[in-house]
Amino acid sequence: MVSDISTLSSFAELPSVFWLAMLSLGSWVVLMAMRGDFWRADQRLAEGSYEPDVAPAVAIVVPARDEEEFVEAAVESLKQQNYRGNFSIHVVNDCSDDATAEIAKRAGARVISGSEPPPDWTGKMWAVSQGIDAALGEFQQAEYYWITDADIEHHPGELASLVARSERDGLDLNSVMVKLLTDDLWSRILIPAFVFFFQKLYPFPWVNDPRRKTAAAAGGSMLVRRSALDRIGGIAAIKGELIDDCALAQKIKSGGGSIGLALADETRSLRPYNGYAGVWNMVARTAFHQLRRSVPLLVGTVAGMVFLYLSPPIALVVAAATGEAPAAVVSFAAWFAMAWAFAPTLYRYDLNPWYGFTLPFAGALYTMMTLDSAYRHWRGRGGEWKGRVHNG
Repeated sequence: MVSDISTLSSFAELPSVFWLAMLSLGSWVVLMAMRGDFWRADQRLAEGSYEPDVAPAVAIVVPARDEEEFVEAAVESLKQQNYRGNFSIHVVNDCSDDATAEIAKRAGARVISGSEPPPDWTGKMWAVSQGIDAALGEFQQAEYYWITDADIEHHPGELASLVARSERDGLDLNSVMVKLLTDDLWSRILIPAFVFFFQKLYPFPWVNDPRRKTAAAAGGSMLVRRSALDRIGGIAAIKGELIDDCALAQKIKSGGGSIGLALADETRSLRPYNGYAGVWNMVARTAFHQLRRSVPLLVGTVAGMVFLYLSPPIALVVAAATGEAPAAVVSFAAWFAMAWAFAPTLYRYDLNPWYGFTLPFAGALYTMMTLDSAYRHWRGRGGEWKGRVHNG
């Protein structure tokens, strides 16, 4: 009894940094155990591994604004799809100031001349809407729309695999998160972290579970069943959404449709980020919108990011400086758990697992990007992209 009391007294005397580290470690254990196994990064689309039993017609719609650098490679990769059904490629030239239209036409796509969006539409959604209208005029037999970006190089088996999964599982929306470029140190630190955060926010197994409300999509490659899009009122249903892919997923799933989301094994983005600034602008464009432009949600997000990602290394430094060995051990365990959870995503990008220990640094930067996103919104510059601002 005396020994038990002595043990309790010893724990009570442990410094607060120890309890902070314990709370952080416990939080990571709970996240890894109870949030849909998001960290495993095992929801994959093995492009080229599936063939659909039937091959319905597909209209491919590619919105493109000032994409002369990438559009040719994107169109060529679409033309080379090993799909036995009929498909057509429609590139919407979204008021480009460069040679996007000429290059896309030369590459073999049908090019639609887009117009400036109405006030209540985002530019991309207006371009997609125009592309779908034009595609139906030329290709009325289409049963699916494949909406994809003009900066993506697709694996030849991607369309067949998407259709096969959609037909097999009855999916109304089937999207894949393509592999993003990690060609410099900044992108190697920030891009896998972005993918990790997205998976934590929207656990893919939950997205793919029709019994759960969690809905998300990856806008770079989305196969949408025509009847499902008609059922929700077409692209107009998400006309003003900055995060249009997730909004579309939410509309379809909440209306009783089925959705699927996976990580691509081969299909990749061609767009470089050119240091941290490119990633910063990508996140700052939409992060506050993701939080529904809510100050309480912003405060909660910042507090959560600081606690989850920054408290373990900070606690470790404090514990080491003060000679508190138990606190140092638990702090390192929390940091290690974080790095361990990050490892499968790093493996997908062929990166050394030691990059996992940079996640607190990435978390700090993403927190600042989120604050900058709110600042841009309050200044009337939210959602800025290629000369357009959508602050609604």
